[in-house]
Amino acid sequence: MCRKWFEDIDVLGISDGSIVIYLQEDVQLNYLEKKCKKQFVEAAQLVTGHLLGVSFVNSRDIVCQNTSVQHFNPSGSVITDDVFGDMLISPDYSFDNFVVGPGNQLAHAAAIAVAKKPAQAYNPLFIHSGVGLGKTHLLQAICQTAMQSNNSMKIYYVSCNGFLTQFLESVQAGKMSDFRHKFRAFDMLIIDDIHDLSNREQTQEEFFHTFNTLFQSGRQVVLSSDAPPSEIPQLEDRLISRFSCGLVAGIDPPGFETRVAIIKKKAALRHIDIPDDVSNYIAARLDQNIRQLEGAITKLQGLSLLDGSHIDLAMAKAAISTGGGLINSPKHLSIQDILDAISAFYDVKLVDLLSKRRNKSITMPRQVGMWLARHHTRFSLEEIGGYFGGRDHTTVMHAIKSVDSKKTTNDQLDQDLVRLQNQLSLDTE
Repeated sequence: MCRKWFEDIDVLGISDGSIVIYLQEDVQLNYLEKKCKKQFVEAAQLVTGHLLGVSFVNSRDIVCQNTSVQHFNPSGSVITDDVFGDMLISPDYSFDNFVVGPGNQLAHAAAIAVAKKPAQAYNPLFIHSGVGLGKTHLLQAICQTAMQSNNSMKIYYVSCNGFLTQFLESVQAGKMSDFRHKFRAFDMLIIDDIHDLSNREQTQEEFFHTFNTLFQSGRQVVLSSDAPPSEIPQLEDRLISRFSCGLVAGIDPPGFETRVAIIKKKAALRHIDIPDDVSNYIAARLDQNIRQLEGAITKLQGLSLLDGSHIDLAMAKAAISTGGGLINSPKHLSIQDILDAISAFYDVKLVDLLSKRRNKSITMPRQVGMWLARHHTRFSLEEIGGYFGGRDHTTVMHAIKSVDSKKTTNDQLDQDLVRLQNQLSLDTE
């Protein structure tokens, strides 16, 4: 897939059977090396008709001798996975490509401040939002800007699951000292989806000490989650306190004007021309998260490439309508819609769903209802709990986690969720 930053790529020549390609940024090199090398090799061989490989380099210190191209790095440094952490950073996820709107202004401004002045602006920075609203984009933009501003800064970007996996592997191998030395030596530690620490007492203990070491020594910590610290279930109070002592910034779903701007920005990154009436139509029909908008752009691009036609309103309507089979049009559900569906599906009385009864025949349908409300409406945890008999947000969070856990091992529950979502005309992906 072509990206705007591909224009920065320079072909330096051929050396030892490989085309040598220069990129300005380490992030660009790492992304192409891990994500796109196969495609570049296939393109090189197709264009030249020769069995060539591809080498990506990021230094202009090239010495040309006897028609060969050699890569020389004067600092002697080598780009390793530790520079980027365990997660692939996309060059598309920069601050320049982030569309700012009323719902994300604070998180965006804080992220820029942290990237430019680590540990001086907000420490820790805790960003939370629902799925597909830009948390990961901001975290990766922080990584890129911080690396560009200070090449010597040690930055580590990892998912919470990646942190958990490394912790467990170190415990099993008896190498906890190595683990602690690694994670407590970074100038900036960025962890995505920190809510996965929920209900993991031993890992929470280790992360508490890692956090304290970094924080007390003036190093930056950046965290993201699907909920603010106080709403992460079974998270120790001392961690909630630590996470809240800096800046906690939420991201709300984008409004119509912001969605239009996002569509235009995403299309420009792919060199796609989308007319105003098309972008307005998509923004009006898809309003849940940014990933929906990206999916619409991708599908429209595919249709355009398929028959060589220009993207227009008719194509957009065909793609987004349920009859088009490309994108399920989202339904604006109310909690009452979900309650009615649950009541009919499980053959339980509405009054029982909203009561304090805790027998299994009522508890499971109630938890499924809360799960559906969290995933397919914009209501907050507190609002969902209010609709379901005045329960607090921790009860709702527990219900969501319980359903997520059970549906991976309970085929019947998984099938029930699919049927309910189909009945409600929801996207089950």
